[in-house]
Amino acid sequence: MSRSSHQYKAKPKDDTELQTALSELTTKHVAIGFWQCCYRLWNKDCHWNHKRIYRVYTDMKLNIRRRAKRRLPDRVKQPLSVPTAPNQMWSIDFMSDSLVDGRKFRLLNVIDDFNGESLVIEVDTSMPSLRVIRVLDRLIAQRGCPSKIRCDNGPEFISHKLEEWCNHQSRRISLQFIQPGRPMQNAYIERKNGSVRRELLNAYLFNSLAEVRALSEEWRMDYNSERPHKSLGYLSPLKYAELKHSETALSTPASENPSQIEAQPVVDKAVESKILKFENSN
Repeated sequence: MSRSSHQYKAKPKDDTELQTALSELTTKHVAIGFWQCCYRLWNKDCHWNHKRIYRVYTDMKLNIRRRAKRRLPDRVKQPLSVPTAPNQMWSIDFMSDSLVDGRKFRLLNVIDDFNGESLVIEVDTSMPSLRVIRVLDRLIAQRGCPSKIRCDNGPEFISHKLEEWCNHQSRRISLQFIQPGRPMQNAYIERKNGSVRRELLNAYLFNSLAEVRALSEEWRMDYNSERPHKSLGYLSPLKYAELKHSETALSTPASENPSQIEAQPVVDKAVESKILKFENSN
């Protein structure tokens, strides 16, 4: 063995600077690959060749990076306000179940937070954001535009298409997102979802989507017009809305718009007695 070979001592490779540069690049730009890293480093006048960069790149396991999870913007906790009139706040949410043959289907629930009225239960196997927009367009044509819509962070609701639709100058709807993992911040519709699950989805076996649509619409009509709600003084949502509408009309002076009071529907004996007292006082 030659003296030079015997006396040779290996010098450890110091790649700290290159490792730091690669770590900064891949942290800031999560989707770039090896050659993007090379050219970005060379454009910054770094002297490493592609072989050394690749050796360190693979040592750091950057060639098998997992796809980064989509990051949500920070959600600020919003108080669960109590609306004082219809169309101030709507709540929307999804549910899922399966048919007898195992096919999955979804339900889109929309309620008005003012009286808990179920505005629609849309049923289908797929519910992309465009379908959600069509359902909301149909509701707005029937009952007007809401000021706000509360929802969770599902992919259909954080879609740019829904955001653009809400921000259109003819609507100007504010989307109020709850914090991830905090369904209690959307308590109104979660309460209704529980009723749908107990009284409809868990109570029947469905053979087709047509059966789901027919029974869900029948359940919705009963929920709105017949079922007493404890939070509404044991009135149905429609009766409660009529009562509040009548009370608002009774509080308006007759000299301002007398025809407005005469046109209000009589809801029950309590409202009827209030109208008689008002007429006698005049």
